[in-house]
Amino acid sequence: MDLTLALVIGVVVVSLVFDYTNGFHDAANAIATSVSTRALTPRAALFMAAAMNFIGAHLGTQVAQTVGKGIIDAPDGPHGLVIVASALIGAIAWNLITWYFGLPSSSSHALIGGLVGAALASASVVHWSGVLEKVVIPMVLSPLVGFTLAALIMIAIYWIFRHSQPGKTNRGFRYAQTVSAAAMALGHGLQDAQKTMGVIFLALSVGGFAAPSDPIPQWVILSAAGAISLGTYAGGWRIMRTLGRRIIALDPPQGFAAESAAATVLYGAAIGFGAPISTTHTITTAIMGVGATKRLSAVRWGVAGNIVTAWILTIPAAAAVAALSYFILHGIIE
Repeated sequence: MDLTLALVIGVVVVSLVFDYTNGFHDAANAIATSVSTRALTPRAALFMAAAMNFIGAHLGTQVAQTVGKGIIDAPDGPHGLVIVASALIGAIAWNLITWYFGLPSSSSHALIGGLVGAALASASVVHWSGVLEKVVIPMVLSPLVGFTLAALIMIAIYWIFRHSQPGKTNRGFRYAQTVSAAAMALGHGLQDAQKTMGVIFLALSVGGFAAPSDPIPQWVILSAAGAISLGTYAGGWRIMRTLGRRIIALDPPQGFAAESAAATVLYGAAIGFGAPISTTHTITTAIMGVGATKRLSAVRWGVAGNIVTAWILTIPAAAAVAALSYFILHGIIE
């Protein structure tokens, strides 16, 4: 078998492994609030999230175009494929580390960090303007918008239902949470499955099996959608406990507000700007936002601080692992 073809196949397989780890790592994003408020049973919530992830992956390719073309320029041939493979190894390693410790870090930023780290190690071109506009600015803005929007929705709910019976209101919002959790899972598929599509398309382009101007092939969309759905159904119980209970003890109205706010931010970023934002950052800050409307002490800021530390470390840590992986793979393959 030709070396280039073998490397393309290898990169596609590793990309789908990353997509699977993204699914079980980020399963909690869509369903932790619904499970913690008992709006859905864990298994029913995972099945619903997997199905909505699959559907969401088919709703656009703007984010995939950004990841595949707007972050780095990998050289053609085996050398470029080694760079892409190294980026994926860096992202997978960080996903597994943060999953083990139950920290809801960003799979998206792990992938971006991996691409940048592998490109720098190989002296390839990094589109710093693209990283700034499509990654760094949305990385800062999306948590702020998620926090603020969730707080505003929660305040509106408090005002609208101020004279309602708490028991009846909670039952109603448990049903509403089924819809908001589904919307969140759809947004996760729209965002995160596309990142894997972008990396696979980058590998196809570098390997000479697709032109940069070509649309994303349908088999790439289907395989990325399937992998993230299977990973989501496998579940990420460690991170689910962190999001669902350790930041704040949620009730159904709060869960609905957090999920609605996060889903809105995900759709706006993907469809409006093609920006690969973090579903993890968005839902976590939305949960903090609804908690802060009750009282600031309701949020366990110590846990929140640990999560933010993981966010800050994600891009450089994944970049470092990707750079090390590049030197190893470069020595073995090239």
